[in-house]
Amino acid sequence: MTATVDDVESQILERAISTNNGSWSREAARAILAFKLADADLRRADELAAKARGGSLSPEESRQLDNYLRVGRLVEFMKAKALLSLKQAGAAA
Repeated sequence: MTATVDDVESQILERAISTNNGSWSREAARAILAFKLADADLRRADELAAKARGGSLSPEESRQLDNYLRVGRLVEFMKAKALLSLKQAGAAA
């Protein structure tokens, strides 16, 4: 079975946040936990997702949705690494 691009990206990011790959400082971890997409980006991603569910997404909109999803995954993986770093430091998130 061939791995998809998303699978490969996820595997790379999982290795990047591995506890074997060091920890971030408490300050850096807390700053990353504050990351969030702007409200306008969340609305646009929701609009694109609704169009995708309805089957009316243009090729350009499909690329945009892929970008939103990719960035969202990256932010979530960074937050996971931040939480691991705080846990290793014995700090509450």
